[in-house]
Amino acid sequence: MHRDKKITVIIPAFNVEKFLSKSVESALIQKEVGEIIIVEDGSTDNTLKIAESFSFRNNRIKVLTHPNNVNRGRGATRNLGIQNANYDLIAFLDADDYFLKGRFTNDLNILTDKSVDGVYNAVGFNFYREIKPGEEIHFKPNTLSKKLAPENLFEGIVSSKYGYLHLNGLTVRRESLIRLGLFNESLKVTQDSDLIFKLSLKYRLCPSIIDIPSSMRGIHDDNVFNKSEVYIEYNPKLFESLVVWSLENEIPMDRIDLLLQWLWHHKFKQRLNLLQESIYWLKLIINNPILLTSSLSIKYFPIVRKRKQIFSFLYQ
Repeated sequence: MHRDKKITVIIPAFNVEKFLSKSVESALIQKEVGEIIIVEDGSTDNTLKIAESFSFRNNRIKVLTHPNNVNRGRGATRNLGIQNANYDLIAFLDADDYFLKGRFTNDLNILTDKSVDGVYNAVGFNFYREIKPGEEIHFKPNTLSKKLAPENLFEGIVSSKYGYLHLNGLTVRRESLIRLGLFNESLKVTQDSDLIFKLSLKYRLCPSIIDIPSSMRGIHDDNVFNKSEVYIEYNPKLFESLVVWSLENEIPMDRIDLLLQWLWHHKFKQRLNLLQESIYWLKLIINNPILLTSSLSIKYFPIVRKRKQIFSFLYQ
């Protein structure tokens, strides 16, 4: 098969000795997969040894590490995989997750259209631990409730109006990822959301199979999304970086407006006082002069945003 008919699967791996084998084997059974790149991220358990044992047994698997085997985080780790990929189509799989049979069959049919930059699928959940009472309602499949045209996708996912997308469900052209600037390595978490939002803002992502899962996320006690305090810190950084990137890439202002709404939604969770919020906003617009010439600089100034709270006596 040609380079554009085979897929590189990139698996970032850090301290996943319990899960890596299932993840790799689920990718190996997909006939469309031309190579699997396991990028070992400075693990302190047997992850590297397990990864290397796979590469010794199967020439479709290669193992990469960062210089001096340091831990760089998922963004840098996935980027290393993209930079070393041999095929034109890229898919990602977290090392504690796994693909289901037929993961890519429909994707390749859609991607024969060269105007399509990528496709997305539904992603389900598999519990590796006991389910806590009432917990299952929070783990609905990562998918959309309806098929959206590429030009409407960003609005549909930034507010979760039609659902969520997960990285495991994406198949994307390598060229599009390179042009996009790869993963944002400054984000400790939310790098996947950053990439998905950017793709939806700039490129054509089309739905593949969104009614049944194509892959499964592993739920266990060490999942990073269990650490809510990390997301309180990094969600504002995610949306701030998206605003800056959007300004640099001439994304329409109505979409930047949506990003600013969500930036402040998450910023308010940090419980800053009015002075701190005002200083933050002034720094942001000074560093991004395009905002100064836009009505958004006034609309999102904290004293304007909180005018009903601050001047409540005027609204009685």
